[in-house]
Amino acid sequence: MNTSWETITVDHSPMNLYVIQPDGPGPFPAVVVIQNQDGVADFTQEMTRRIAEAGYIGVAPDLYHRNTPEINADHHKRAANRRDAEVLNDVNATVNFLRGCGVADTGRLGIVGFCMGGRVAFLMAAANSVFRAAVDFYGGGVYKGWGNGRSPAEHAAEISCPIQGHFGELDKNPPPDEMRTLDAELTRLGKFHEFYFYPGAGHAFNRKGWDGYRPDADAASWPRTLDFFRKYLGEIAPKKAAAAR
Repeated sequence: MNTSWETITVDHSPMNLYVIQPDGPGPFPAVVVIQNQDGVADFTQEMTRRIAEAGYIGVAPDLYHRNTPEINADHHKRAANRRDAEVLNDVNATVNFLRGCGVADTGRLGIVGFCMGGRVAFLMAAANSVFRAAVDFYGGGVYKGWGNGRSPAEHAAEISCPIQGHFGELDKNPPPDEMRTLDAELTRLGKFHEFYFYPGAGHAFNRKGWDGYRPDADAASWPRTLDFFRKYLGEIAPKKAAAAR
């Protein structure tokens, strides 16, 4: 696999992209990977590698590129500085980067996000019809907008692709009851989706190296994610699928 950092400009600000391309000439389907609250750090890079190991181009945009070092050093300041309008620009610019990448098949484009990134993946399923599948890992705050404008949940009627969700039964943000309410609303709207709830798991259940890691939930949720992408983005070449196992 080929790993690189690329830089594009969004709203007059340089934004870094963590990109991993599978071996081979392509073209490859692609998946945009949206960071957790830590930014494009170890966990997000690991999940981007998992995507590439499965045969997709994985690209993770740094959504904190507008922040000053002071803001980035403080979790509360980072959270207060999030704006949905800016996130939309960042993800759409990432899609445009992939369109200019000769080995990316952007007719087969997915998105997956974790924590705050799960919320963004849900939002982008409504905001950009280029995505053919979206996966939300424990994305909290779907009933609250970042900055001015509607919340992601208020955009649910505009969702244009299938959505898969993975949530811990012990999570506080998002609480499982809130996600079951969202589940019912998506059903009412006729939006294809599948939500999974993992007993004994809290937030960030698939992030290795901390007490909240739940290997059983990780081992169940990731194959479901890859099956979902294969279903809606198309099969990967057999040798790449074999390499991912």
